[in-house]
Amino acid sequence: MSQAIVVFNAGSSSLKFSIFPSSSVGTRLDEAWLHGQIDGLGVHPHLQAHTPDGAVVLQRDWPGSLGHDEALSYLLEAVQPFLQGHTLCAVGHRIVHGGSRFQAPVVVDDAVLAELQRLVPLAPLHEPHNLSTVRALQRVAPGLPQVACFDTAFHASCPPVAQRFALPRELHDAGVRRYGFHGLSYEYIASQLPQVDARAAQGRTVVMHLGNGASMCALKAGRSMASSMGFTALDGLMMGTRCGSLDAGVLLWLMDERGMDARAIERLLYKESGLLGVSGGLSSDMRTLLASDRVEAREAVELYVHRITRELGALAAVLGGLDAIVFTAGIGEHAAPIRAQVCLQAAWLGVRLDEAANARASGLDDGQSLRISAHDGAVAVWVIPTDEERMIAQHTRRLVLGR
Repeated sequence: MSQAIVVFNAGSSSLKFSIFPSSSVGTRLDEAWLHGQIDGLGVHPHLQAHTPDGAVVLQRDWPGSLGHDEALSYLLEAVQPFLQGHTLCAVGHRIVHGGSRFQAPVVVDDAVLAELQRLVPLAPLHEPHNLSTVRALQRVAPGLPQVACFDTAFHASCPPVAQRFALPRELHDAGVRRYGFHGLSYEYIASQLPQVDARAAQGRTVVMHLGNGASMCALKAGRSMASSMGFTALDGLMMGTRCGSLDAGVLLWLMDERGMDARAIERLLYKESGLLGVSGGLSSDMRTLLASDRVEAREAVELYVHRITRELGALAAVLGGLDAIVFTAGIGEHAAPIRAQVCLQAAWLGVRLDEAANARASGLDDGQSLRISAHDGAVAVWVIPTDEERMIAQHTRRLVLGR
């Protein structure tokens, strides 16, 4: 009987899922049969799922709270009519942090889970919810193989010097190092570059994953050489509610002068900063800020572009030059004004924007890519939609089915 793979991406109050046929996952013609999400877990749960053409085919609200166990049990039954006669053979999970040991996807067992639990302090906003979904599935579907795919794994190719902090060696040996994140997204973009731009695929490319979480990655011949993110998913670029790079002395000041403890600082850095904080609490959503005429919104957007510009210069220096730039993820794929401002600031690198192409790029269909730079520019600039779920499905198929 034909088989299918389900991919889960769990958050604190949400559960995203996609279903792929295992027979041809990884070809560009292949799409997930179903994408969906349950929001409001634990509060006011709402499910919505759609087919590739955008048609909503599953929708439900629950009057009371709903935990991950109940949500998973419901989903495993609810998706059966959409399996098109296939049986579920495996589950793939996005796990944010794999630490220094997990540098490739792995089939999950109790020993792996125990090791991953020790990494929770490195990604407190994501890892607990990633792992709770794995455990919940062990309870509700104990015979279903599960594969953990790590956002840090792709960056294992970074040279040792790009992974070090200038701290005592004992701390580095204990795991305090730069890991980098959004690796599943970067791995997918690297896999698509040979079909999109052969020169970029073999050359020096900076990929910008710009969403509610945001980072940048320097690729050389498709391998990660450096990332804007480091030990945790707080580092680097300004994000929706996360601060990005910050002088560590600020944390000492907050403790000494404001009396803030670790949990209060964690809340400030992860949930109250970034676009939300700089805009004076207006919004963490770039669409809202671009549409606003408030000074605070304009300052938030300006700082967002400034941080990208600084990081682009640093990553181009690491690569020794630049052949291409790729915009991806929610803001990267849909916010033409942000792309335009970044490209304008990157003119010194040889970037020349095609404004008409940039305007068209925000309306791309799934799987389409578009060059938004002038063809006589020294640096090619692309918008390439990412597909982390497909990357997870490919890894899951390979580990469970051997193909």
